[in-house]
Amino acid sequence: MSVEKNNDWQKLIESAQQGYNNAYAPYSKFHVGAAAMTEQGTIVKGCNVENASYGLTVCAERNCIAQAVIQGQQTFSAMVVYTEQEKLTPPCGACRQVIAEFFAPEAEVMAVNHLDNRKTWTVAQLLPDAFTPKNLLEQ
Repeated sequence: MSVEKNNDWQKLIESAQQGYNNAYAPYSKFHVGAAAMTEQGTIVKGCNVENASYGLTVCAERNCIAQAVIQGQQTFSAMVVYTEQEKLTPPCGACRQVIAEFFAPEAEVMAVNHLDNRKTWTVAQLLPDAFTPKNLLEQ
């Protein structure tokens, strides 16, 4: 299932906003919500979860993907990352690598903020020449 309809994007944005509202960010105060659509059309939410041992913090995008994997979903068609920053927030490097693991290179990732500013990238644009499971098969 692809996210071609504005209605699907709107559902993803609303779900990412819900994730944002659940973020646990007492240290940075930088709340992030994410929502991904599985190939089957299910929307899964995530939020960032910080930790007093900062290196153990997990980003919203990776939490979102992990939630889907727990539910038996491993392929995705689109993701939205939501923040209330004026400047749009793309996924960090670690999240880009995890996104590349589960999304096709042409799948879209959209950053949205509280002003409804939007920017969309393909996974290939976020992480060109990504190391993926296909690299492990080419021995």
